[in-house]
Amino acid sequence: MSNLGKRAPIDQLKWWKKLKDHRYIRVILFIVLGIVMYLTMLSNIIPTTLNVNLGSYAQQDIRAPITIENKAATEEKKKLAAEAIEPQYTNNKAFAQKQVKKINDIFDIISQINEDPEVESIQLEEQTHSELDNHMQIENTVGSLEEKLENLRAIISSQTSDDLSDETLLTFLEADESELEIVRETTTNAIYNVMSEEIRINDVLEAKDLVETKIVISTVSPKLYQAMLEMARFAITANYIYDDEATEFARKKAIEAVEPVMIREGQLIVEEGEVITSTIYSQLAILGLLDDQVNIYPFIGLGILVLLLVLMLAYYLSDAKTSLRNNNSHLLMYVLIFTVTVLIMKISSYTHNLHFQGFTLIAPVAVGSMLMTMLIHQRVALFTSMVFSIIASFIFNAEATGVVNYTFGIYVFFSSVAGVFFLSKSNRVSRILQAGLFVSIVNILTIITLLMLRNAQYGWMEVGSNIGFGFLSGFLAAVLTLGLLPFFEAGFGILSTMKLIELSNPNHPLLRKILVETPGTYHHSVIVANLSEAACEAIGGNGLLARVGSYYHDLGKTKRPHFFIENQMKMENPHDKLSPQLSKTIIISHPYDGAELLKNYKMPKEIIDIAEQHHGTSLLKFFYHKANQESSKPIPEKDFRYPGPKAQTIEAAVVGISDCVEAAVRSMAKPTPEKIETLVKKIITDRLEDGQFDECDLTLKQLNIVAMSICETLKGTFHSRIEYPEDVKKKGDSQE
Repeated sequence: MSNLGKRAPIDQLKWWKKLKDHRYIRVILFIVLGIVMYLTMLSNIIPTTLNVNLGSYAQQDIRAPITIENKAATEEKKKLAAEAIEPQYTNNKAFAQKQVKKINDIFDIISQINEDPEVESIQLEEQTHSELDNHMQIENTVGSLEEKLENLRAIISSQTSDDLSDETLLTFLEADESELEIVRETTTNAIYNVMSEEIRINDVLEAKDLVETKIVISTVSPKLYQAMLEMARFAITANYIYDDEATEFARKKAIEAVEPVMIREGQLIVEEGEVITSTIYSQLAILGLLDDQVNIYPFIGLGILVLLLVLMLAYYLSDAKTSLRNNNSHLLMYVLIFTVTVLIMKISSYTHNLHFQGFTLIAPVAVGSMLMTMLIHQRVALFTSMVFSIIASFIFNAEATGVVNYTFGIYVFFSSVAGVFFLSKSNRVSRILQAGLFVSIVNILTIITLLMLRNAQYGWMEVGSNIGFGFLSGFLAAVLTLGLLPFFEAGFGILSTMKLIELSNPNHPLLRKILVETPGTYHHSVIVANLSEAACEAIGGNGLLARVGSYYHDLGKTKRPHFFIENQMKMENPHDKLSPQLSKTIIISHPYDGAELLKNYKMPKEIIDIAEQHHGTSLLKFFYHKANQESSKPIPEKDFRYPGPKAQTIEAAVVGISDCVEAAVRSMAKPTPEKIETLVKKIITDRLEDGQFDECDLTLKQLNIVAMSICETLKGTFHSRIEYPEDVKKKGDSQE
């Protein structure tokens, strides 16, 4: 066919052919991906600064872009809380005992001075508050009262000596021992009773007055009674004292109870026309809104975010079982789709300047996930949808008070995922517009949900505009997908549904070549296509790819058509005159002749692989046995096996099974369902035992499903024909 030679193959980018298998090309592509993300989000994270001065008027309403603690205000609040705590006091019960002991010590000294004029020494302890000096010694004899008084004052502390009058001390020195004992007990009891109660510093005088009422005694002289009162009043002191630890603890608890003073995201800092006070100015400084502040943290934060996203994508795309794992051409296509989608979002984000309520919702954010579903894989599209939603949260933050617009991120996520879910069931081109409608419906539901969650009062016009723009988003995404799909398919040789449908057209030059030059092979290929498509769809494979691959799998037979039995048309079989070795060479060459012709015509690699792999490394049994019969020594099987490779995909394996089954069933004299089923299972078992499925992902369960599917299809093809009366009559006439 001269038409084949006239069509020049479309040269792909030569530079990319040289570089696509380079070891560092994947790293470069991911770096490019990171640069695209960083640059598109950069303008959205640059801190907004204001040219304001202390005492000037605000030119606009200023709201907090972030939530942050006002540490200065918090510290001031803590300081006020601590100052509000009053000093803590404690009622020290031991003070009563100490004061009673002090009075007892004084009476003991008086008794000793009266009884023993030669007292050698009395050791006094300041730590017990006995009011006695350490290691004082009474010298000489008691002598006169004045001498006793002098000795007494020398022994007791100066403070006690000053507080007690000479008259009181002399009165105690003059009293006899029995009176002194009564005075001691009465006075100490009264002191203990009064000081057992709480006595504040301001209440000491009142307590001194109270102790006088506690001393009720009639057996002593009035002079001694007055001395008792003075001694009791002297002993009364404050026992409700300042507690430093308790005070500090109370202040600490008050400080801990203080809530941090927060400047909330969206909080109005200053209204338009309001004077910028020192408080407002400090708040603006805390928020980083002053133009004299340089903050590099947002840029570093964005870099870390982009690094995390790129690492996530690199790990997932390298681990997922898709073409992106080892095909750098497809990875380049992924990067381009990603870039186009992000640029579309970036351009759409500027629509907020039009000041139409919800106009940014018109962004066709689902176009990226839909293209990836059609051209790469739905799992990749689903994972990337999450990344798109994160990026959109930053790109569409113009109407948000903070850096991240979580609401729009949720909207983008559901919109993108909707396209993936709808197209994952069937990615035929005709479903793209239907997918756009489905995305629009999901957009509307998402918008309604988000509006309700905000719990705000929206008018019908606002709700209607949001819903309308959300609906248009899905429609635009479908239109853009339809428009961009052919460019990616042509540029990267992607075998999409549209391309497969185009290749299945009977008017395709190669199919015309098969039909005209090898009509028997064409008929055989059509039946194989029916068998393989049904079987592949039954096990979750690409049925359309199997069908189209079946159409072209025996293209190599057009090189020597009459050496294949289906094209001999009752002519003499040329193999009868050839040696088995030569016949083997002719038969074995047809998959590779077909693959070469397909390559010359720039057919998709998947179609070429099916043509090259459908026989795997199987054995040409007929010519092998014939050669052994003619040879005097055994011939190795490898000499009569196809060179391979074995089937690498389930589509190539199923086409190989269907090809073998169709040829075997066609040679059967009277095929019945039972015979067909036995034959199909035997062929699959033989190929399984021969290791023809070792390099593809077919399981035993799937092979059983393939066998049942092929049997069902063959039963419809080779069904028994009903004899009509005209046929019976003609048959009888012919017999006569």
